[in-house]
Order: sequence, then C-alpha cells, then structure tokens
Amino acid sequence: MSPRLRVPLLVVATVVVVALLTWSRGGPEGSGSNAPAAPGASADSGTIAYAALPREGRQVLRAIEAGGPFAYDRDGVTFGNREGLLPRQRSGFYREYTVPTPGSPDRGARRIVAGEDGTLYYTDDHYASFRVIVAVPGEEDR
Repeated sequence: MSPRLRVPLLVVATVVVVALLTWSRGGPEGSGSNAPAAPGASADSGTIAYAALPREGRQVLRAIEAGGPFAYDRDGVTFGNREGLLPRQRSGFYREYTVPTPGSPDRGARRIVAGEDGTLYYTDDHYASFRVIVAVPGEEDR
C-alpha cells in the first residue's frame, strides 16, 4: 500500500473505532437516551435502607418531601450525572441535595440525588458511588 493511502485509511479507521465505542456505550452524554449507564457503571452500588441513612440524611428526605426548607443554596439544583453512574436521563431529571456532615467546614461529600420518577440515591463519597434508598414498610415514619 502506498504511503499516500495509509494516512487517510488510518484516519478513517480511527473515526470508525471511536464511533463504535461511543455507540456501544449508549451514545454521548445528554443524548436523551433512557438506557442504563454503560456496563460496569452501575446505577448504584446496592441499596441502603431508610433507617440506615445518617440522621441528617433522613432529615433531608423529610425536607425534600415537604418541598423545603433546605440548608444550602445549592440544594435542589440540577444534578448533571457527569459521572454517568445513574441511569441516563434528560437534563433536569435529577436534583441534588446536601446531607450535612457534622464537623465539616463545608458542604461535605454526602448527597441525596432525587429523580423525577421518585427514585432516590445516596452518596457519601461525592458522587463516586450511589446506593438506591429503599424503605422497609414502617421505616419512613421513624
């Protein structure tokens, strides 16, 4: 093969490989797809029972249910899911709320992310992992 043909073929091959990788992962972020996140990027790392949340987390859940008030100005803002760990949804589907961390000089790492469908996620490591919050009957009243 002549050197003049190798470069364009290499470029085309690279574009094809990138396109295939993007397609196999469900398309680019923000594509509007409701498909789950890419394999290996689970929507959660398990579940956490309502009663197992820290006291502050249960208080934040009650505030979410009541529509506020919230402790931080950033509470209720759109969560962009840039990490891609939650199921892909359209922009604005997820909202984030701070779970105060006693002794922390700032907002800390704990958050609750609420989906418009009612699914609630808890992270205690600033979005590195998520657990779906589940309620055992009767626990939500404690």
